[in-house]
Amino acid sequence: MAQLWGGRFTKETDKLVYNFNASISFDKKLYKQDIEGSKAHAAMLGKQGIITKEEAGQILNALDEILSDVESGRLTISEEYEDIHSFVEANLIERLGDTGKKLHTGRSRNDQVALDMRLYIRGEIKEVDGLLYRLLKTILSIMESNTDTVMPGFTHLQKAQPITLAHHMGAYFEMFKRDRQRLYDIYRRMNYCPLGSGALAGTTYPLDREYTAEILGFYGPTLNSMDGVSDRDYLIEFLSAASTIMMHLSRFCEEVIIWNSNEYRFVELDDAYSTGSSIMPQKKNPDIAELVRGKTGRVYGALISMLTTMKGIPLAYNKDMQEDKELTFDAIDTVKGCIALFEGMLSTMKFHREVMEQSAKGGFTNATDAADYLVNHGVPFRDAHGIIGRIVLYCIDREIAIDDMSLEELKSFSDVFEQDVYQAISMETCVNKRLTIGAPGRLAMEKVIAIEKTYLENNLWKEKEHE
Repeated sequence: MAQLWGGRFTKETDKLVYNFNASISFDKKLYKQDIEGSKAHAAMLGKQGIITKEEAGQILNALDEILSDVESGRLTISEEYEDIHSFVEANLIERLGDTGKKLHTGRSRNDQVALDMRLYIRGEIKEVDGLLYRLLKTILSIMESNTDTVMPGFTHLQKAQPITLAHHMGAYFEMFKRDRQRLYDIYRRMNYCPLGSGALAGTTYPLDREYTAEILGFYGPTLNSMDGVSDRDYLIEFLSAASTIMMHLSRFCEEVIIWNSNEYRFVELDDAYSTGSSIMPQKKNPDIAELVRGKTGRVYGALISMLTTMKGIPLAYNKDMQEDKELTFDAIDTVKGCIALFEGMLSTMKFHREVMEQSAKGGFTNATDAADYLVNHGVPFRDAHGIIGRIVLYCIDREIAIDDMSLEELKSFSDVFEQDVYQAISMETCVNKRLTIGAPGRLAMEKVIAIEKTYLENNLWKEKEHE
């Protein structure tokens, strides 16, 4: 079909060049945003008298019809069009004739696509945030039910000190909470309207950019037309935030995979979120956790690709920037799918509390508290450290825990030990005497849980805050 920009050219574009240049195969995802932006532009043109109010009304009605026809399936977005902008405008002209040709007055495809992407990402930020909110509610529910579920805390994948499952889950709550804050910050920075920037230098028409910004829910217009059409910082920020979300999910998945192993048996995955083996009937594989972990690299790739695409582009718009869409669309779909599936897996997961506690005991996680017991009875810390180290070796040889040693055995290492040592090094004591905010003790965790509940009850998006 004839191109909307074809007046300057005397021969048709080579078919291979056309296909290479076209973006309709992927930017058709932006049809709602393109029509939404076109409606705002038409309303502004009518308000400013650049076109008549009657013409603006006809364009608005026709755009609504095109949207309805696309969503009902009566109108197909086919690849005979170069891009989604050409599709919308060609169908508008087909319905309205010369009146439809007036829509593009004072507008370029450059500011049009910049607007479409901002509208799209703005909506997707809220969708991702909603999924994170649901995940946080699931994590908080697990925290509330497991303030007394003792488990080993790890450093270097070695059992270190006893904590609780609530405390462990709370670490991820904080991570995903920061992820939500990052999304909110990006939203606030990007929520300015590029429409009216033209190709790069604005326009001579008396546009009311504040009006279109207000209609579209932006804080205001962008303040530099060159930046307006060539800025993709917000995409890079969004992909960076998405990569961080995936990194947090991947770390969590790695732990689920370890906890699900025969050696740990801390958790049992629901049948709906695991698979079996085609040859080994005993297997129950953590496929969802493994896939989320694997797809993290896919989102990282989108970020690196976007950074690489943008690094050498001079002002203002260049065709390279068309590469922003496919990788961003894929990254968004990946992140949303991974959060949703992970939340489903986590919400149906069963925790083997007795196994967790026994693992904490068997890993000498109370060794530090045993050393503290000696210190509190006058033994210098360095000497106490050495005594407990020898006790651990003694227990390893006999395959027992420190708690299993008799008082007579303990006294053979130090006369300071008395009957009260058993209470001092019990898992419950080791955990619950840690009461500073952020620690795993029950009272400390209950304070944190109350703070997190209040956080989730407050609407992050209740006000249009901006600088």
